[in-house]
Amino acid sequence: MKIAAIIQARMGSTRLSGKVMKDIKGRSVLSHVIERVRQSDLIEDIIIATTVLARDNVIENEAKIYGAKVFRGSEEDVLSRYYLAAKENNIDIIVRITSDCPVIDSNVIDEIINYYLKENYDIVTNAGSDISQRTFPRGLDTEVFSFQVLEEAFNNGREKYHREHVTPYIYERSNKIHYFKNDVNYSNHRWTLDTEEDFELISEIYSRLYKGTHDFYLQDIIDIFNKEPKLFTINAHIEQKKIN
Repeated sequence: MKIAAIIQARMGSTRLSGKVMKDIKGRSVLSHVIERVRQSDLIEDIIIATTVLARDNVIENEAKIYGAKVFRGSEEDVLSRYYLAAKENNIDIIVRITSDCPVIDSNVIDEIINYYLKENYDIVTNAGSDISQRTFPRGLDTEVFSFQVLEEAFNNGREKYHREHVTPYIYERSNKIHYFKNDVNYSNHRWTLDTEEDFELISEIYSRLYKGTHDFYLQDIIDIFNKEPKLFTINAHIEQKKIN
């Protein structure tokens, strides 16, 4: 049974173009994401799923520099990109992560994978369509599901938003969904990268905690917010982009 992370990435973000190649402490956002996901004890492979567009050649090059595999597919049909990437790489269990999460936590990833392996759910997530179930900071988003569940969504998802966002079909059609919860609700934290304000906050986090190695995790970041509550104000006004 092969467990692999598929990380979607492209240069053409509408809110913050080229965000995955922005520089944080001398390295790209994408490289930080790859390095943090690689710390997982359970993920065997990392595949960067990007588009066939020429502007995304830089993503392929960067991914290969940091030892990740690359799959290139449709820009708009991200569901097909995931499905074909998983099929090409013979993945049994997909860990879905997005490339705009440069503080993604490998410990949280492994907790979610372990829960998925022990239980009988179509999808286990700390994000998902029901935001009232969220307890983790936005930016630690992880979804785990089987190739069979992904294939069903690929074959049957017809709406535009089904194709653009990968998992909406699963949430709509399955009654076997588990929202993985943290002991403390940190859902008021926003550590994802969609805007310049988000980039400023993440840069502040890295300036305090990154010393050349990825040895800081959820609680370490929470600790600096507890010491410096003003960090909240940097991107507190940013609203998450809605699925249309």
